[in-house]
Amino acid sequence: MNAAPRGSAPEEGGYGEAVFPPGRQGEDERIDLGALAYDDLTMARFRALGVGPGWRCLDVGAGTGTVSRRLLEQAGATGVLAVDRDVRFLVERPVTGLDVIEADVTDPDFDPGRFRLVHARFVLMHLPERERVIARLARLVEPGGVLVISDAVDLTSDRTPATPYTRVMRAMWRALRETIGTDVTGVPAYPQLLREAGLVPVAAEIHVPPLLAGSPISRFWADTWERSRAPMRATGLVDDAAVDEAIRYLESDACAALSAGMLTAWGRRPRDVP
Repeated sequence: MNAAPRGSAPEEGGYGEAVFPPGRQGEDERIDLGALAYDDLTMARFRALGVGPGWRCLDVGAGTGTVSRRLLEQAGATGVLAVDRDVRFLVERPVTGLDVIEADVTDPDFDPGRFRLVHARFVLMHLPERERVIARLARLVEPGGVLVISDAVDLTSDRTPATPYTRVMRAMWRALRETIGTDVTGVPAYPQLLREAGLVPVAAEIHVPPLLAGSPISRFWADTWERSRAPMRATGLVDDAAVDEAIRYLESDACAALSAGMLTAWGRRPRDVP
């Protein structure tokens, strides 16, 4: 997704421009690979929360719009507003019932209205003031509605077996932190942040997609590493040979690593709170 504010990260230009510029050929395909890995889970959570006809939804950091379109076409949402800092992919794939605005969710004036569902996936981990942004998104939820947020959790701890994959993933997380400010260490705190924003009840779940040769998530990581080679090399943790080895590892039956997980947290706005 591409919703980080300009100048918010260590490298001027923010998330989209610094490492994964939307204008670079194939960037929409990389985003779509992540969608193939996670969209079914996101939609299953929406169904469990009752999202359906009559719901007006806000999709923050909508990227290529896969979730927005499925809310309309599969969940039967009454209307969906897709928001991103760069909407070129959304404009290229129009669909009836989908409204699109180009906006920055960190802008104090960002106030598109109230929605029964507010959703943000792989957005907040790139923002330096996620607590404030979560509180703002919670205020956009109408009484009885839900806020659903998802971000990555790193599973390459010091006790994780050393593999070509884990070596490069550690370098990637450091590189993204140093260049665009990505920080996944605070993601497990999301349920508490939702509770502090006034949402009840609050719950969360983690999904870890299998790293199988040729799978969407394996292809997503391989493409992500290719596009972030320079900042990964700059960490001193890997060189091009290590990245190449990790990509071959992902494409082999020898791969026995855990992908980064996706933590999804949700909370509901009480009906008796204006």
